[in-house]
Amino acid sequence: MAQSPTGGHSVALPGRAWHPRGVTAVDDSLDVRLLLDLESVVEAELSRHLAMHKPWNPHDYVPWDEGRNFAFLGGEDWSPEQQRYSQAARSSLFVNLLTEDNLPSYHHEIAGMFGRDGAWGTWVGRWTAEENRHAVAIRDYLVVTRAVDPVALEEARMVHMTEGFHAVHPGLLHGVAYVSFQELATRVSHRNTGAATGDPLAEQLFQRIALDENLHMLFYRNVFNAALEHSPDSAMRAITETVRDFAMPGNGIEGFGRKSMEIAVAGIYDLRQHIDEVLMPVLRYWRIFERNDFGPEGELARQELATFLEGLQVQATRFDDRREAMALRLGWTD
Repeated sequence: MAQSPTGGHSVALPGRAWHPRGVTAVDDSLDVRLLLDLESVVEAELSRHLAMHKPWNPHDYVPWDEGRNFAFLGGEDWSPEQQRYSQAARSSLFVNLLTEDNLPSYHHEIAGMFGRDGAWGTWVGRWTAEENRHAVAIRDYLVVTRAVDPVALEEARMVHMTEGFHAVHPGLLHGVAYVSFQELATRVSHRNTGAATGDPLAEQLFQRIALDENLHMLFYRNVFNAALEHSPDSAMRAITETVRDFAMPGNGIEGFGRKSMEIAVAGIYDLRQHIDEVLMPVLRYWRIFERNDFGPEGELARQELATFLEGLQVQATRFDDRREAMALRLGWTD
């Protein structure tokens, strides 16, 4: 994750002495050493992010003139004939919004990893504010256009947020490795979801959100690149375990299995895209298969990753070969 910053924004850091998550300076755990040693990298990446980010307003992307009251205020409640887009596009809209809705859990996880002080803490706040904008924009768009059932959406939100999100692998290295891949996966998903609607305004909204996700990916990818230089063997193990056990943060949504199949069969986000557009670009940036700074543990983890990726390619080819049959199983005839 470590490009040098190109922007001119400075980062205002708190003036008090900084000890991550309240630990003392004598604590020599790897997480604490990384938080301290990579502080300057995080500050530089935050400055780069602020220079590259272009402000935008969620309300600008919502066609408010299409809105009308629901029955509670004397209007008409939602009915199935009001829904828009294909089944796969609606499933992707549903999953993408609920994923963004679960931000409080993500904030809890990332603030626990990074702390709330220094450049790390400043990033936590900035990232959270930008991510919250995505949920606001998507929800307003879907409710105003009545593209999906708003009651089902609200009921699913309550369940999903109550369950929350819990990282599969705790710790700073695993956490930053995960979001490096996940932010890029979210970018691909949002971009393709917008295109799947066939609606120019929806596509414009999701392209705007995808731009944010890409900048978030750059931040995490670059910070992790510095972590690779700092602790190559531990970082390599984190990469392997993250890729092997990767799951999108919305995987706990009720009905996620069928919805994710619809999304994959429609080509919005499938295993081939996961490999070619998410995993491999990040791994190439980190030069995982060209590096010569791994010890025995790092080499072992790298070989495990190579073997896993070979198997993933086989699975992706098998899925591609069965796509038409799976579409028929879903009841899609066109």
